[in-house]
Amino acid sequence: MAGVMDSVNQRTQLVGQNRLELLLFRLSGQQLYGINVFKVREVLQCPRLTLLPKSSPVVRGVANIRGATIPILDLAMATGLPGIADITNTFVIITEYNTKVQGFLVHSVERIVNMNWEEIHPPPKGTGRDHYLTAVTRIDNQLVEIIDVEKILAEVSPTSESISAGVVDADIQHKAVSLRVLTVDDSSVARKQVSRCLQSVGVEVVALNDGRQALDYLRKLADEGKRPEEEFLMMISDIEMPEMDGYTLTAEIRNDPRMQNLHITLHTSLSGVFNHAMVKKVGADDFLAKFKPDDLASRVVDRIKATQ
Repeated sequence: MAGVMDSVNQRTQLVGQNRLELLLFRLSGQQLYGINVFKVREVLQCPRLTLLPKSSPVVRGVANIRGATIPILDLAMATGLPGIADITNTFVIITEYNTKVQGFLVHSVERIVNMNWEEIHPPPKGTGRDHYLTAVTRIDNQLVEIIDVEKILAEVSPTSESISAGVVDADIQHKAVSLRVLTVDDSSVARKQVSRCLQSVGVEVVALNDGRQALDYLRKLADEGKRPEEEFLMMISDIEMPEMDGYTLTAEIRNDPRMQNLHITLHTSLSGVFNHAMVKKVGADDFLAKFKPDDLASRVVDRIKATQ
């Protein structure tokens, strides 16, 4: 298993090319699932777990890994499936989301596959509102489901969406009423979190689901003779999205003279210093880690002040 993960840190060259690598795994049955390698720190056989009193049933316990105490979540149970009864010979995927580290208990880990984001598609229509998918794809004619980890974490350990007193004053809220912000995120939970935060600032929010949808929307505005930088105070975009990632979306916007002046902030649960380098490479104006309401609101407030 160490051999599967030993080159994870060398894979950053895929970023910015609308490509990603998925770590494939199984929970309790034959269904394949995937997670972006960039969110994975390591994969290891399930260590000894210590139970936490009064914790969510999804949290099977905590493990001491490399000097850190890390919660281990049963990913099957978190998505509504029967939990893994016997954790002997199971594996834990150590991940970092939204600056927090946690492990996901899975039955088995398969391999890493290199893919293009264009091969990753939104969940089929008719899936309903309560599913835990952000995307699906096919590998060797088998359906692979990509889990909405942000939704799981929001349910197991809810994050406050409130903005602290003093971040937004009455003058800013008055000015914000006439402004709009475009947000792009494939996670339904993340879209709601961002939208509620921005609405607390006072701006109107237009929320789209992925980079391809956002690019088509902006191009349509430009075709109608409208200037996106005049229509929107800013665009706040996730990086990891089906069809087209946030880096590629940013590069496409910057390459179109009709929309290249749109202010772009990339807002992501991905971690690592490479993000900051890629922000500059593709021409984004700013980078912000998810999900910190005060930081997000402050970025919008700064933009309002800069444009008045």
